[in-house]
Formats: sequence, C-alpha cells, structure tokens
Amino acid sequence: MSSKQTPIIDLFAGPGGLGEGFTSVVDKNNNRLFRIALSIEKDDFAHQTLMLRNFTRQFPYKQLPSEYYRFVKGEIKEVEELYKLYPEQSAKAKEEAWKLELGNEAKSGVSHGAIDRRIKKALQSEKNFLLIGGPPCQAYSIVGRARRQWKEGLDKEDEKVFLYREYYRILAEHRPAVFIMENVKGLLSSKVENEFLFNQIINDLEDPIEAYKKLKGQANFYKSRIGYKIYSLVKPPSGWSDLFNSKPLYRPQDFVIQTEQYGIPQTRHRVILLGIRSDLSIMPDILKPHDELIPLSDVISGLPSLRSGLSKTEDSKQNWKQALEEIFKTNIEKQISSDVWTKMKETIQKISLPQKDRGNSYVNYEATIKYQKEWYLDYNLHGVLNHQTRSHIQEDLYRYLFVSCFAKVMGHSPRLSEFPPSLLPKHKNADTNKFADRFRVQLSAEPSKTITSHISKDGHYFIHPDPGQCRSLTVREAARIQTFPDHYFFCGPRTQQFHQVGNAVPPLLAKQIAVLVSNLF
Repeated sequence: MSSKQTPIIDLFAGPGGLGEGFTSVVDKNNNRLFRIALSIEKDDFAHQTLMLRNFTRQFPYKQLPSEYYRFVKGEIKEVEELYKLYPEQSAKAKEEAWKLELGNEAKSGVSHGAIDRRIKKALQSEKNFLLIGGPPCQAYSIVGRARRQWKEGLDKEDEKVFLYREYYRILAEHRPAVFIMENVKGLLSSKVENEFLFNQIINDLEDPIEAYKKLKGQANFYKSRIGYKIYSLVKPPSGWSDLFNSKPLYRPQDFVIQTEQYGIPQTRHRVILLGIRSDLSIMPDILKPHDELIPLSDVISGLPSLRSGLSKTEDSKQNWKQALEEIFKTNIEKQISSDVWTKMKETIQKISLPQKDRGNSYVNYEATIKYQKEWYLDYNLHGVLNHQTRSHIQEDLYRYLFVSCFAKVMGHSPRLSEFPPSLLPKHKNADTNKFADRFRVQLSAEPSKTITSHISKDGHYFIHPDPGQCRSLTVREAARIQTFPDHYFFCGPRTQQFHQVGNAVPPLLAKQIAVLVSNLF
C-alpha cells in the first residue's frame, strides 16, 4: 500500500479517543502516519470537544499555537474567538468534524447518499483508508440490560441494538482496507430472540455486502464479493476454517482486551475487532502485554489536592472543615472497627485546606506524573484543565471519609454490608445485594475500576483514595485514568465532560493499536 498519510473515517466518534491514539503515531520526523478525514458524532458537547481537537491537529505534532493555551486558561473567552484567529485551520477542522446522528435518516434529515458523498469527498479518492468507531453501547452493557430488565434478550425494536448496521453499511459502500470496531464486553452475552447478537455481528462484518443486501431486500445491490477477515488484537487465531478461504478461527472471548494488561491504569474490558479486507494478503500482529500493572497513584498523584464542595448549605473552606469535624458528635465510633475509626479521626485532625480549594476549569499548577510523562504532560500548559470538584451533602462526606479510611486500613473498598448503620444510604436497595458497592473508593495501589459514563451521575462509584480530600474524582482525574493527554480540553458542562470521558476509548490503548495497524498500510 501507499506510504503516505492514511485517512481515517471515525464513526460514533465521541470526544475522539480512538482518533487521538491513531493521530499520535508519527514517523522519525514527527509526521503523523494517520489523518482524520472525517469524524462523525451526534452529541453536541462531544462534537464541540471533537472539533476543538481536530483544530489542534491542523498544527504540527506537539506544536500547539499559543492562543490555544490562552483559550483553555480562559483568557480567550469563546472558542469562536480562537477559531477566528486561524480561519484556514478552523475551516478544515469544522469540515472534518460532522455533527450527525447516524442510523436515523428521518431524524437527522441526512440521507445515506449524502453521507456517502461526504465520506468520498473527505477521502479524496483514497481507496485504502481506515474505518474506526464504536456504535453506542448502552443497549449491550450488562448494567444497562439489568436496569431495563431485559431478561430474555434485547428489544429487537430498539434502534440502538442495531446501530452497528450503519457501520457495516459503510463497509459495504466504501470498502476500507482496514477497520477497527469497539464495544462493551456485554456485547458477547447479548441476545435478540434467543440468538447471540455477537455471532450475527461477526457474520455481517465478514460479509457486509451480503448483509446489506439482505437488510435492503435487494438481491443484486452489489456485484463485488469482497469481504473482511476479522482478527483479535490480543490472541492469534486458534486455527483456520479451511484451506481455501482461510478464515481465522476465534472464540468470542478472544476479542476482549483487558486494558490493564496493556499499560492502561484501569480494569476496562472491551471487545475490539480488527477487520482486514479479504483481497489484501496481510497478517496483523497482536498487542504485547506490559510487564506490570499501572496503579492509580501513578497517574493522579501529581495533580493538585482539592476539597469537595458542600451542598445544601453555604459552601466555604471553613464550613467544609467544620462539617467533617461534626462527625465527632455522631455515634459512628461505636459502629466500626477501632482501626478504621482511628484512621478517620487522624485524617480529620490533620486535615488541611487545599491551596487550590475546589479547583476550576483551569488551575495554575505545574502538574507531574509518574507514568508516561511524554504522553501526558505539556510543559507549555502550566496548569491543569477540567479539574473541579462536585458538591456533596454532609452525610456523603462522612461516607467518603469512611470508605477511603476503610480502604487504607483493610486494603479494599467496603461493601454496604460493612458500613456502619448510621452511614447506610437512604435507598430502597441499601439492605439488599443489588448495589452492594454503591459507595466505592478507588485503590491507590491498583488500576482504577472502569471509568464509565455513570461517573456523571453522582461520583459514588469513583471516590478519591485520599481521605483528606473527601470527594469523588474530577474530570481531569478520570481523563488521566482514561489516558487523555493533559492538554485535551473537554467542552460543555461538567456532567457532559464526564459523559465524554466515560464513553471514550483510552487514547493510549488506541495508539498501541494504531502502531499495529500502521504496519498494514
């Protein structure tokens, strides 16, 4: 294939985690090996983040303009002011980032034909391009299915179940050389009408033309018989289907990537498929596991300490400290082990009010990190982005203090059955095992649990390991766990920023995949 920059079409792009990884692979002269030709995302705030990141890629690798730093610091108030300073780069970024809801022509008002024309224009006649993306996964996630009580399978009428069809439609129409598709592990156990959906997805991706013909009921929709061979990125095939077709054989679980094994500081397990067009005689390599797991402390300890906010009363440093000290007026001491109580008491007595208070969208601070400094840090930033705490009620401050101190003493996050009665949440499921870890502290010495979009709700599953801060994780801490570089700015309200981070593919994992894929072009 050609050695020139490989174009990427990114579907369901979110804030651009996959694209960030691929566009971070450079040659010895720091020239990017991949370029985003077109990224498509329906969410307004994720699209804003995506477009801003596409804007930064119009400049040489790791050479952001000074005005970008002025914008993230708040010196340039509106992003459009930044774009006006660089009209050519901004116009290109806006052309590359398309706000569109795929899979619903009636709702979006954009036909498949219009989408195809835009893709062809973006590709500039390049045939050997890369298709990446992950169709929205709420329908497949185990938690989502439990909440919707789909005990016999997914709802065949739910359009989200079949959004992957938009993916294979584009495979059939445009036939990229290679594709990467990502989704949640729950996809493997999802059923529709008692049939495993994953088997159907593999069949459709292997022969997208035939799949699309059946979907449209058009027997002669395409003449080509080009399909795809599907590979795992972490396991070699266990064999081949026959001597002629040579289809690689895998078990469904072979497609699961346990990201903590590949240098990502969280136990995120995702299904990622690599497809190679069947007319190409190339074989992919697999990812190489790292020797050691990356603990949470290696990626968040270099950020400034913050205090949580205090809700339902006047929020101030002194009121926050006083609220914590009032725990001595309760009877919690008699309900927990003496070691945990001693830790809680010591924490409150030694607590200091953080210099950066509750943080902000930009905090002036020379951040550090123990892991992958060249990936995370930007020495022109002189601060931390999207690092601001939430507010919590006083009772939740006590719960956060308890679970973080409990973990320091016991080495694990307590389940609700280990809570003192006075700290049990006033929730109908508190005395059941349904949400036994409703309050969960992340452990400093281990990879974080999976950062999900649920972090946008209340933060109870993502409590900071430092008892002295008594809070949930910030967007920046979640972004570091997800391996976004420090200068990656997330647009929109904080809740939407959390959504973007939780739904993304870790860019540092994407970069490792991109290195393998670059050898196929």
